[in-house]
Amino acid sequence: MRPARWWAGLVALVLVLAACGGDDDSTVTIYTSVTQATVDAVVSGFETENSDVTVEVFRAPTGEVAARLEAERRTGDVGADVLWLTDPLSMYQYTPLLDEWEPAGSVAVPGDARTESFWGTRVLYLTIVVPQGNPAGLSDWSDLTDPALRVAIPDPRFAGSAFAALGFFGLDPEYGLEFYEDLKAGGAVQVSSPGDVVTGVAEGQFDAGLTLEFSARTAAGKGSPIEVVWPASAAIAVTSPVAVLAEAAPGDDARDFVEFVLSQAGQEAIATTGWTPILDGAGGPGPPVTAAVVYPDWASIVARQGELVDGYSAIFGG
Repeated sequence: MRPARWWAGLVALVLVLAACGGDDDSTVTIYTSVTQATVDAVVSGFETENSDVTVEVFRAPTGEVAARLEAERRTGDVGADVLWLTDPLSMYQYTPLLDEWEPAGSVAVPGDARTESFWGTRVLYLTIVVPQGNPAGLSDWSDLTDPALRVAIPDPRFAGSAFAALGFFGLDPEYGLEFYEDLKAGGAVQVSSPGDVVTGVAEGQFDAGLTLEFSARTAAGKGSPIEVVWPASAAIAVTSPVAVLAEAAPGDDARDFVEFVLSQAGQEAIATTGWTPILDGAGGPGPPVTAAVVYPDWASIVARQGELVDGYSAIFGG
């Protein structure tokens, strides 16, 4: 028979070793509105390089991510370590909650796509989607107000990219909220997301719509009878930002994830899923060489965010 003290010592040793083993592993929790395939590709690459870190993901449309964060903020228990969102406007509202630091490689991010607490990771382009062959001959944003056309637009209170479009049009002197008034007067229909716009045009419900170039290009590549029109005045470029919460779990894992997203490997992973990486030289698609592209002044837009959303709601309801 072993003495009782021997067994007690063995049990204590096992518990200590188990605890030490647990300290070697950690979890990073990400809240994101980024497409699932892109998140999966980047998370897979990160976990391959960081085998002791597990990444947990809550992925939903921008509005649902915002609702979850707001609910958790009210209880004082935010579960996210990292935010990876679709557009800068959605991220700006969380600036007081974000960690200010400088990731390795962040200096390569264009100046209009970074702040002291978040950095663009990829570029989304808002364009026009039309039936294959562009039978109505659309060439610019103003064509969408034609009452002879059945037009769809995504809801800026639901989809981050649509929110970005509202910000750009609302403050641009060539458009303003009058652009949305003209859309409504012309019979434009609001749908939830850019993907719904693409589906509606592909199925013949609509003659055209405002959407993400990626969504339309991907659908066309799978055989949908649609095509992309790059607006003559300019497509709207939206830089998808990533950030670390100031109250993230202790340790460097959350920061390591952001640095991976901005690394060559992370950017190439984004490119493999069909998006344009924020950094040059990582591959992926880009706009036609003849396309005009505008990068909005997000800081100015966010300062009038409430006014813009209220103005939109007064026009399209809800």
